[in-house]
Amino acid sequence: MNPIDIIDKYYKSNSRAYEIILQHGKQVTRKALDAAKKVPQLNPDLDFIKEAAMLHDIGMLLTNATELGCKGKNPYICHGYLGREILEKIGFPRHALVCERHVGVGITIEDIKNYDLPLPKRDMLPVSIEEQIICFADKFFSKNRNSLEKEKSVEDIKQYLKPYGLEKVRRFQSWVDLFERT
Repeated sequence: MNPIDIIDKYYKSNSRAYEIILQHGKQVTRKALDAAKKVPQLNPDLDFIKEAAMLHDIGMLLTNATELGCKGKNPYICHGYLGREILEKIGFPRHALVCERHVGVGITIEDIKNYDLPLPKRDMLPVSIEEQIICFADKFFSKNRNSLEKEKSVEDIKQYLKPYGLEKVRRFQSWVDLFERT
């Protein structure tokens, strides 16, 4: 499976959204592979990580995120489960779960209810080691035009997560402890 072929099927090659999904996907892939190499004892599937990290944001084209070149009708927070639907339809259910479970540090059904989020009422937490690695790596890179190139610091990410609850910060810190070992 070639993730670029799938991206090419859904995104116009000369669009802002295409440029962003490719650049962001490559950044997340690099960071995810670096993280995976720190936990060889957990036997992460590196080929799967390469594919799924490139595809984790495939659903963003169905959202209303004009700053990203996307003119869909859904709020941006929906891009995860919408990506799951896209990849399930074309026969990649394992990759599809990465799409749904990478948003934030994962979203619980309680989060969905408490914040009245426009999402299906189910837990969307990264479960497999590959899902956790990709979710972790994704937090380091923005899709914002002004900071697309820059990797965020661990402290900046934790500050961003803090308003969503200390359990989110703790989950991210547990990944830092696991995947940032030297």
